[in-house]
Amino acid sequence: MRHSYRCPLRWSDMDAFGHVNNAVYLRYLEEARIDFLTRAARETDPEAFTGGTVVARHEVDYLRQLVHQADPVTVETWVVKLTAASVTFGYEIRDPESAGGPFVRARTVVVPYNLKEGYPRRLSAAERSFLEGYIDDSHSG
Repeated sequence: MRHSYRCPLRWSDMDAFGHVNNAVYLRYLEEARIDFLTRAARETDPEAFTGGTVVARHEVDYLRQLVHQADPVTVETWVVKLTAASVTFGYEIRDPESAGGPFVRARTVVVPYNLKEGYPRRLSAAERSFLEGYIDDSHSG
């Protein structure tokens, strides 16, 4: 299963070349990840990820140019790898109205973190159970 997030494009997302700036894609990924970990996860467990998370790594493959459009793009998020104290998310940014492939394919390693105490922590049983429902390793290559 994958989580879908409809992400609006902003006029300010474009750079001097008339397409969405490469750094902006990280914000799109962040918005989708936050929606996934706060809204979707907390629907199953209100305490899920309330302590916080930190990004340990990003990998981004820019596949096609994205120019500003009125309709949102879709950011699909899924779990590629799950350990006791980290999760690797996979993403694709797509235009559901376009026949073309994804604009971006990316991965992010996220570590659950105790923001109050300032140290990494393990995933709770409820968090792990929620994330297991989104494992999709079909793009693990």
